Amino acid sequence: MTSPDSLAGQVRSIGFACTGCGRCCGQTEEDSGLVMVSCAEIRAIMAATGLPWEEIAEPYPATVDDGKGSVFALGWCLRQEKDACRFFSGGRCRIYTSRPWICRTYPFMLDGDTLVVSACEGRGSPIDERAAQGIASDLLCRRSAEEQEAYGVQAVLLRNRVPAGPGIVVDSEGVKVYHG
Repeated sequence: MTSPDSLAGQVRSIGFACTGCGRCCGQTEEDSGLVMVSCAEIRAIMAATGLPWEEIAEPYPATVDDGKGSVFALGWCLRQEKDACRFFSGGRCRIYTSRPWICRTYPFMLDGDTLVVSACEGRGSPIDERAAQGIASDLLCRRSAEEQEAYGVQAVLLRNRVPAGPGIVVDSEGVKVYHG
């Protein structure tokens, strides 16, 4: 398992400073800019904004066909408007304090214990130890949250039959029909 200090050292050696370009908040190619979110993240955004679920999230576009008549999404992504996250406006994130883990850690992510870095113009910029430690901590929290969500989805699939029909989403809270 990757230690926070080791991870922070890797982040520091790569370097990063957000330039505020907003490219990570928008669609630059097909399926880019999609922000996967967990139920807990959607609920945090609901609490911060007062918006209902349907105005925050939509089913992730990739689906699973179970071969028994059910086709469903395995989770949610933030809604997009005009090929950008609906919360990105005027060059700023309107939900910055309650933004999802993927946004907090971009352009970094963990694949197992391997640090993966996406293309970003802020890459390679000097970063201080405190900021690198913060990113490392967020990456480890993100991995834990993603694992919990995946285990929750798995448990839902084991306990429930997914019905046939449009707009079905399986998430860690259950099987939902989306009408948005």
